Amino acid sequence: MPIKTEEAAASPARHAGGGDDDGRGRRRVLVFPLPFQGHVTPMLQLADALRSRGGFAVTVFLAPVPSSSSLLHRPAGYRFVTVGAGVAGAAAALIPSGTGGDFAGALMRLDALLRAPFEDCLRQELAADEDAAACLVVDSNLRGMQEVAERLGVATLALRTGGACCLVAYMAFPELCGKGILPPPTSARRDQHQMDMQLDELPPLRLRDMMFSATTTHATMATCLERLLDSSRCSSGVILNTFNDLENSDLQKIANGLNVPVYAVGPLHKISIGEHNSLLTQDLSCLEWLDKQEAESVIYVSFGSLASMDPEEILETAWGLVDSQMPFLWVIRPNMVQGSLQVGLPDGFEEATRGSGMVVSWAPQQDVLKHQAVGGFWTHNGWNSTLESICDGVPMICRPQFADQMINARYVEEVWKIGFELEGKLERGMIERALRKLMCSEGGNEMRQRAKDLKKKATTCVEKGGSSKTAIDMLVNRIMSF
Repeated sequence: MPIKTEEAAASPARHAGGGDDDGRGRRRVLVFPLPFQGHVTPMLQLADALRSRGGFAVTVFLAPVPSSSSLLHRPAGYRFVTVGAGVAGAAAALIPSGTGGDFAGALMRLDALLRAPFEDCLRQELAADEDAAACLVVDSNLRGMQEVAERLGVATLALRTGGACCLVAYMAFPELCGKGILPPPTSARRDQHQMDMQLDELPPLRLRDMMFSATTTHATMATCLERLLDSSRCSSGVILNTFNDLENSDLQKIANGLNVPVYAVGPLHKISIGEHNSLLTQDLSCLEWLDKQEAESVIYVSFGSLASMDPEEILETAWGLVDSQMPFLWVIRPNMVQGSLQVGLPDGFEEATRGSGMVVSWAPQQDVLKHQAVGGFWTHNGWNSTLESICDGVPMICRPQFADQMINARYVEEVWKIGFELEGKLERGMIERALRKLMCSEGGNEMRQRAKDLKKKATTCVEKGGSSKTAIDMLVNRIMSF
């Protein structure tokens, strides 16, 4: 949502949502998501839920990101404010391409860059807004925005867009450092046995599951996690996109460890009113293709909006899918190959998969996962993807790359037992075997049944009397009390 004129760049850009009612006369909730698809989506789903259940008007502060104009077509009661339009180029340069960049360092630099512009925007919003601002719901990675709000007298709530299991691991990070377990010496990183060491403090996690980035220094990661935890501890409550029956034990650890109210209101995509939250253009034709496939026959392959592959991995994945002889829907983003904006599929691939496979640049994932034709999901295990797969009873092949993805994959395999990790260098033979294991074996069928059992629990929790329905009502009451 770039601002083109100098006059507009000097002040926050305000865009009202559609409809006749502009939201005046209602309490207003302010929200500020981290400008990545996986963070914007749950924040806006939460905003939708607060608007529909609490009647709040919503102001969305949004750092300049490509295609953000697609978010503006929302109902009455929404307003979007661009933060840092004057530094849009610098902000964009901080966001790494693919998974090879220093994400933790980039997050902290982005937080610092947006701090002053956000203070200007927030001051103007508070001065001009006829609706009383109840609070700011801020992504827990944006500690600087939270500090600005606190200084201006605005109560804050922290949204964690990852699972409870991830936050518990982050909480344990200082203890593991104090014991000398983290960071592991360079020699240990080359020793598979040492990296597979079980962490007594965090069962079922292993040492390698805590290695969140290969390109971020330990000091930078420690500082980033410290600020993330501070955002939760210093808030009036922590909101998590999960549900009690899935992560009850870890939710209790968070409540005990942070000593602030914890609201497990997920799955957010099940309680929101279904507005369009994608920054990327979705190819809806894949749904028509799925309509022609047999029930639970299709493997859906998608590695999210940031994860990347090298050309050899693309090649091996392509031939692994061909050799499996299974119907597939494969999402390949234009920037998915490391260091390139072009994705080249091997000669003969299209001919070999004509009629049995489909490749799209981006898919309406929630609709895909709930489609009766989809029987498995090969995923990077970002939390949104993992939770959406759980909610639709779809078992997973896990290929985590960075951040919380290793933790999520470990829980999928060892705790919920609804999938397995595909480890090591990608090779077409191992890919074919993994696909057949998930889609055709007795073990895969057992995973599918356990996934369907979790689906029932995910459905129940958002119904009347369910844990998440109760939590969102408690959250609304909390916001009304500010």
